Amino acid sequence: MNVTDFLIKHGYTTLFVGVLAEQIGLPVPAAPLLLAAGALVGLHRLNLATVLLLAIIASLASDSLWFFLGRRRGSTVLDHLCRLSLEPETCVSKTNLAYTRYGPKSLLVSKFAPGLGTLGPAMAGMFGLAPWKFILFDAGGALTWSGSIVALGWVFRQQLEILASALAKFGVWAGIALGVGLALYGAFKYVRRRRIFRALRTARVTPGELKRLIDAGEKPTIVDLRTEFERRGGAIPGAIALTYESIELLPAPLASGEVILYCSCPNEITSVRAALRLKRRGVQRVRPLEGGFPSWRDLGFPVEAPMADAPG
Repeated sequence: MNVTDFLIKHGYTTLFVGVLAEQIGLPVPAAPLLLAAGALVGLHRLNLATVLLLAIIASLASDSLWFFLGRRRGSTVLDHLCRLSLEPETCVSKTNLAYTRYGPKSLLVSKFAPGLGTLGPAMAGMFGLAPWKFILFDAGGALTWSGSIVALGWVFRQQLEILASALAKFGVWAGIALGVGLALYGAFKYVRRRRIFRALRTARVTPGELKRLIDAGEKPTIVDLRTEFERRGGAIPGAIALTYESIELLPAPLASGEVILYCSCPNEITSVRAALRLKRRGVQRVRPLEGGFPSWRDLGFPVEAPMADAPG
């Protein structure tokens, strides 16, 4: 049985499972399945309404799970999802920026942005979006996303039919090439992150050490590198709010002593990168907080809100 025959026989089931798996966060690309479904619709082998309905239902099923987990578990869920991302250091900030700027409307286009299709529903839950609004916007986004890809498959159905025949002959080698490409990209990202970690492997401070410094009255300069949304959950007392991009604006008098940086990102990578920037500027005593704000909070250490403003 070749690829085309398989999709004709099991197309609806394969499409539903593929979309469900991708939207729940598994590394299963649904776009090729939607393209194939569009081609088969154009060839009168599948029904358009059924294809779109299954794609919407599958998206709503997985997205609703992340939405309600986001409502109940907040940033914990987002942190977990970002650890699975190839860009964990910017995962939270990009998702937060998109939702803060466009609100629920971001759900209409989030599935077109790699990574945001899964993170968007969790962020909507964290922001307390009403369930009925979530279903409305998420269904609209699923229809826009799946409909546009299905339409492309319909337009290029003849070419895709030829491609399907070629893949039936060379599918194993195509799969190997794709796998090798993804593995190389993943290895590149891993090596780049490890280089950053090695640069400051020993230059970290634990939450307990920071607490002892504060209690001893040494008053280190503490910089919060999290997003505005993350800061709503509180901050380390006396922390200054800055972004990674603006870290070099830290006034020289504050940078002359001990500087502690913290974030909520996996492996403190934003804090590590910010520390490297300050070191290049000549700041000698700068360390990331091990475990970031989540570790400080989980140990029951003091948390204050709102954040202290950054000095001008």
